[in-house]
Amino acid sequence: MSFKETFNLDGEQLLQKIKELIKDGNVTKISISDKNDKEFMSFPVNVGLLGLVFAPILAAVGALAALVAECKITVERDTPAGDATGTTEQQAPEEPQSGI
Repeated sequence: MSFKETFNLDGEQLLQKIKELIKDGNVTKISISDKNDKEFMSFPVNVGLLGLVFAPILAAVGALAALVAECKITVERDTPAGDATGTTEQQAPEEPQSGI
């Protein structure tokens, strides 16, 4: 199951936020659009990809950040299979009681 988040940012904050989202690790797709929802770029984010693959994408995001004043980032994230809220709890096993 996945859910989407939207962030409204200035162009100066764009590249930093993209780097932060990639480090989070549970992001599957990032879309960047202007304040009128015109999409500039969209790219998948896979955990297994190396930093070298992201270098051209980050360069393009940096160039885009210089051109736009305001933008939106829409982030698609995976949630853990056990919980739709994104948090999972595990209970510790109970210790056997002695009959002494």
